[in-house]
Amino acid sequence: MKKFLIGLVTGVVLAGVAVVILFFAAVRLGAGRPSVAQNSTLLLRLEGEIAEQPGVEIPFGPFASHAPVTVRETWIMLRRAAADNRIKALLLMPKGVGAGWGKLQEIREGILEFKKSGKPVYAWLRTPTNREYYLATAADRIYLAPEDVLDVKGLRAELLFAKNALDKLGVKVEIEHAGKYKDAGDMFTRTSMTPETREVMNSVLDRLYAHLADVIGSSRRKTPEQVKALIDRGPFLANQAKNAGLIDGVLYEDEVYGELARKLRQTELTKIGHRQYLKAIGPGNGKNRVAFVVGQGAIARGEADELQTDGIYSDSFIKLLRQVAGDSSIKGVILRIDSPGGDAIASDDILREVRLLSKKKPLVVSMSDVAASGGYYIAMSGDPIVSYPNTFTGSIGVIYGKVNLRGLYDKIGVQKEIMTRGRNAAIDSDYQPLDQASREKLRESIYSIYDGFLKRVSEGRKRPYEEVAEVAEGRVWLGSQAKENGLVDELGGLNQAVELIKAKAGIPKDEAVYLVPFPRRRNFFDALFNTSAASAFDSQVRKILAAAGLEALNRSEVMMWLRGGMLRAMPYSIDIH
Repeated sequence: MKKFLIGLVTGVVLAGVAVVILFFAAVRLGAGRPSVAQNSTLLLRLEGEIAEQPGVEIPFGPFASHAPVTVRETWIMLRRAAADNRIKALLLMPKGVGAGWGKLQEIREGILEFKKSGKPVYAWLRTPTNREYYLATAADRIYLAPEDVLDVKGLRAELLFAKNALDKLGVKVEIEHAGKYKDAGDMFTRTSMTPETREVMNSVLDRLYAHLADVIGSSRRKTPEQVKALIDRGPFLANQAKNAGLIDGVLYEDEVYGELARKLRQTELTKIGHRQYLKAIGPGNGKNRVAFVVGQGAIARGEADELQTDGIYSDSFIKLLRQVAGDSSIKGVILRIDSPGGDAIASDDILREVRLLSKKKPLVVSMSDVAASGGYYIAMSGDPIVSYPNTFTGSIGVIYGKVNLRGLYDKIGVQKEIMTRGRNAAIDSDYQPLDQASREKLRESIYSIYDGFLKRVSEGRKRPYEEVAEVAEGRVWLGSQAKENGLVDELGGLNQAVELIKAKAGIPKDEAVYLVPFPRRRNFFDALFNTSAASAFDSQVRKILAAAGLEALNRSEVMMWLRGGMLRAMPYSIDIH
C-alpha cells in the first residue's frame, strides 16, 4: 500500500509539472514573433560564452533559460540589422565575454560591417577586460560608468606545472610523444617550461599583443607604440581612461541611452534586445541553402548524448555529415571547427567522412578560436581553409600518456598483484612503470600515427611531405603564422567562407545564402525526454566543480585526457588574458 501511494503521488506530481510546462509552451507558441518598432536601436548585450554550436533553449515561463548566442546567429543578426531600415543604431554592451581571439575578431568585423551602413554604433562597457574593450574599439564612441575600471593592462599567459605536487602524492605520469613541441605532458613531468614551449608562447604573445596595439591604435588615433606605453599604465579608473583617450565619456547606462537618443533625434530611445531581434527576423530562408556544420570541443570515439554541445563524438558527427550529404536541398557546406583535437582514431574516422562529403558537396573549412592537432587533422579534405589571424591551429603531432599510481597506493596501504600472459599485457597498468620494451612498442605506434598525420596534411594541403614535417613537430601556430607556412589558405571569418562556398557551388555573388545549422538547436522536450542518466550525472558534476571554482575541469579537453589512448591533441589549452 505504501509503495502504491508513493507511486500515485509521484505520478500526480509529474502530471502536474507536465501540465504547467504545456501551459507555458502554449502561451509561448501563441505569442508569435515579436515585432520591431520603427527607429529602433539594437542592444547587443554579449555576456558569458559565445558558442559555435547551438545550446538548449528553455523558453517556458519560470523554467526559462537562454542558450548562449552563437557566432552564426551574431553574424546573421548584424548583417540583417545593417540592411533593416527599422534599425537606426547599434548599442554594444559586452560584459564577461567568454570567447577566444578568433571569435572576437569575427564579432568585431561584423560590427565594422554594420558601421558601413552609416548607422551609429555606441559602446557602454561594464568592468571591461581586454576582450570587451577589443570589441568596443569597433564603435564610434565608447563609454564607461563613473566608478568603473577599464581593466586593460596587457596580455598574460600562465602555465601550470604539477610535478612536485604529484611527487608528494606518489603519482608518476609517463609521457611519450612525436614532435619536439608536443609538450602536453610537461605539466605533469616538469616544474618549468622547456625552451620549445617558451619559444611558442613568446611567439603567440608577441603576435597577439602587436595585434591588440594595432587595433586600439587605429580606433583611438594613436600609434601602436603610444598604445603600448598607455597599456603599461593600466588598469585605468574611468576618468583616467577618458583622459588617456581610451574612452569618449564617463556616463551611466541611462545617460548613454540619452546621448544616443539625441544623436538619433529621439525624445526617448526605442530599444530592442538582440534575442528579441533574432526572434523577430526569424531563421531566414532562401533557395541557396548552405549547411553550417559545427564541430566543437575535444574529439572522442562513440556517440554523443542528445544534449551534449561540447565534444565531437565520431559516431554522432559522422551521422551528421551523412545527413548533410543526403540532403538534396543543400548546395554547399561550411565545416566550422572549434576543437583542440583528441582521439587519433576518431579523428581519422571523421576525416574519412569529411572527404566523402567533399566528393558530394562543395566544401569550405572555417576555423574558429582553435582548430589544432586533431581539429586541424579533420580539416585535411583538400578543400579551402579559412582561419582568423588569431586562431590557434597546427599542432601536428601525437602524444600518449599514462599514470603510475604505485607510489600513491603504497602511501595509502593498497597493494596489487599483476599476472599476465603476453609480453606487453601490463603496458597500460597503473601499478608499474613502462619498461624499455614497452616504451619502444609505444613509440612504434606513436610515430606510425605521426607519420600518418604528416601524410594526411601533405595530401590535404598538396605540399611535399618534407615541407609539412618542417612546420609540424607539434608546434602551435596562430592563423597568421599558419598562412605564412601554407597550413591555411585565407585569413578571415564567415564572410570569406561564404564567398568561397558561393564560388565553389556556383552561387552568384550578389545572391544571399541561408546558413542551415547542423546540429540543430535542442529544445526543452529534448532535455526532458532524451537526457540519459550519465548526462544528468555529468551535469551535476559540472555544477559541483563550478561551485568549487574549478570551472576549468568542466572542459571537454580534460575528459579527453581521462579517456586516454593515442591523442592528436593540442599540447596545452591556451587562454590569453
